[in-house]
Amino acid sequence: MGCGNVFYTLIITFSVALITYNILISANAPLKQELPGPSRTSIVDPIIKMPVERSRRYGSTAKKRLFHTAVTASDSVYNTWQCRVMYYWFKKFKKGPNSDMGGFTRILHSGKPDKYMDEIPTFIAQPLPAGMDQGYIVLNRPWAFVQWLEKADIKEDYILMSEPDHIIVKPIPNLSKDGLGAAFPFFYIEPKKYESVLRKYFPAEKGPITNIDPIGNSPVIVGKIAPTWMNVSLAMKKDPETDKAFGWVLEMYAYAVSSALHGVGNILYKDFMIQPPWDTEIGNKFIIHYTYGCDYDLKGRLTYGKIGEWRFDKRSFDTVAPPRNLPLPPPGVAQSVVTLVKMVNEATSNIPNWGS
Repeated sequence: MGCGNVFYTLIITFSVALITYNILISANAPLKQELPGPSRTSIVDPIIKMPVERSRRYGSTAKKRLFHTAVTASDSVYNTWQCRVMYYWFKKFKKGPNSDMGGFTRILHSGKPDKYMDEIPTFIAQPLPAGMDQGYIVLNRPWAFVQWLEKADIKEDYILMSEPDHIIVKPIPNLSKDGLGAAFPFFYIEPKKYESVLRKYFPAEKGPITNIDPIGNSPVIVGKIAPTWMNVSLAMKKDPETDKAFGWVLEMYAYAVSSALHGVGNILYKDFMIQPPWDTEIGNKFIIHYTYGCDYDLKGRLTYGKIGEWRFDKRSFDTVAPPRNLPLPPPGVAQSVVTLVKMVNEATSNIPNWGS
């Protein structure tokens, strides 16, 4: 093992130890509201970066700029069926034209194996200590990522952070370049609007608030990830004003702030994904994110806000996986929604022991 790899291993191990310490003491003491990172302490909070030495070890892998797809998930029925569908389509497109898709890992933050370990490449991460997520289970995501980076042998130089409710619709190239990550811009992530809140974590001396990109942690292709993401997430959740301002997107803001703190800029790539039913055409997009319910009447008219005569909503399948051969939408429904249901149906028809 070269000196670079030794240093890389030591720095990540130190990072995890530091973050673990922060988590454990936070259970019994208030977390300071100032940023628990390098601007307020003498302890270095390093960026975890895919080492250059790996380019030499893996030769052709580096030439293609492959990225490793990582998806965090719980062991709930809801997350599990989505992961199975996602992995089906990942395998379909991995070796397609222009693909830079490398390995795949489901980071399971339940702390124990499940029965899909042989079906989906899986890393077992420990959940946060009891009560630390304060009912906001998404806080397990950054903590799980840090554990995975510390222990896994990742052969690629880049990571695509993705989610269970993503369906890949065509081979994905490495969209990052020139030291910048590639990320999808979310219209509801508005750093300027919440500048007074964000300045608690991104002080003025760090630069203008516009340095914080309007992104979440997925989909993002990056070559380095900051452990600060974990600390900022915890600090935000502990602060009532921040928690109220950001709600369910708090952890997305935490990732955006952490990237800005470490000078990790991003190419804002609108064609990264679509979100039906609002986005109606697949076009040149790479991912379908089915976070919203799709409700239509039998004439193909959207009835959002009202349960439709035809509907597809992932939340309808929170305790049981969707059955095979879901009914297709009526004529006139957006192409993106039709494609989504067809792709779910193909996956469930071909995945062995579906519904078990």
